[in-house]
Amino acid sequence: MRLFAQTLALCLAVSLSLAVPSHHQGEHVAAEEPAEDLPAHHHSFHHGAVIDRCKGIEFDAVAVNEEGVPYFFKGDHLFKGFHGEAELSNETFAELDDHHHLGHVDAAFRMHSEDSPEHHDHQFFFLDTKVFSYYKHKLEPDYPKDISEMFPGIPDHLDGAVECPKPDCPSDTVIFFKGDDIYHFDIKTKKVDEKEFKGMPNCTAAFRYMEHYYCLHGHQFSKFDPITGDVHGRYPKEIRDYFMRCSHFGDKKTEEHLEREKCSRVHLDAITQEDDGDLYAFRGHHFISVSGDKFHSDTIESAFKELHSEVDAVFSYQEHLYMIKDNQVFVYKVGEPHTHLDGYPKPLKEELGIEGPVDAAFVCADKHIAHVIKGKKALNIILSQFNPNLIKLLEMMYSEKQYLLQQMNYGRYRIDCVSVCYSKTGFVRS
Repeated sequence: MRLFAQTLALCLAVSLSLAVPSHHQGEHVAAEEPAEDLPAHHHSFHHGAVIDRCKGIEFDAVAVNEEGVPYFFKGDHLFKGFHGEAELSNETFAELDDHHHLGHVDAAFRMHSEDSPEHHDHQFFFLDTKVFSYYKHKLEPDYPKDISEMFPGIPDHLDGAVECPKPDCPSDTVIFFKGDDIYHFDIKTKKVDEKEFKGMPNCTAAFRYMEHYYCLHGHQFSKFDPITGDVHGRYPKEIRDYFMRCSHFGDKKTEEHLEREKCSRVHLDAITQEDDGDLYAFRGHHFISVSGDKFHSDTIESAFKELHSEVDAVFSYQEHLYMIKDNQVFVYKVGEPHTHLDGYPKPLKEELGIEGPVDAAFVCADKHIAHVIKGKKALNIILSQFNPNLIKLLEMMYSEKQYLLQQMNYGRYRIDCVSVCYSKTGFVRS
């Protein structure tokens, strides 16, 4: 019962930690008729247009303001935060309308350079051949300027831009995108290095959020390394699944959305409980831990940097976290901070004797058996601190509602009768 109550509280906490509210929710009256679907690259979203971000549009630019709220630009319009109606960009940035002949915002970013206090925390917008600098929504004197004046060596008509502060990049840097070309602009020296990011598609917009870097392309996005361009994890992903609240879109049925929206509208990729009672829940790039009445939320990469992002399953055993991702197992010693064990990751086949991927895993308290869920099968893996090579697999079929681990004896190990609450996103021991 204690775990059930903790899990409910955990789901609520995850929903609050992952939902970033718009500062303007409810301030705008919704239009009577929704906009017709337009091609992703369509730019004719002007003053009279009605824009629904859930219809599937390709954003022109994205920038995060000084309060951490993302601004999504499309044509003459602007979305603030992850939900809420569109508003005209000139309601917040009046001067953009004075230069409407330049067209829409091509690229945008928020400058991060404490070595350049005159530009630190300013938002820069690129339109055609010009750049605008705003601080707290006010245009700075002598702007707009030519892009070549403020950022020598950077071309006009950009596709995207994103800041890369130290230590993410060796020096405070701005990354510019134009077609296949990528430019790293050193803010202090104004040196430009051309890069080649082979691991990701051309970006139509880019932004930095919670110390991660995202490249938008069409309706999708990829998380990338700002130095190498490497893409870690399963990408591309649908923007509307992560960066906006869209209850219905695409070809999905209502039932599929309702299933995904259970548990305070948050699904979990993995959940585990340590021997001391501390809980860990994982979703996407983030995790949340519960220790007593204290909650902590952060990115997976910040605490488990070797993983980079999503996990498939996690279980706790003898003060270690076993984290399964694809066909690999990462093992961390529990502590502050968690310590990644030497020699890991190891192949899942070598460590646990099974092939990946898996859907979920757990270990009952004070037991030596890892229950691994893989499709419609439950694999019981006997873990032995005396003989780590001893592995036995028992396969059992179970229904989607629940299954019962019957009382069984295997030498020194005994599996007690445990009921398991099942959902399509994980298991919770009751």
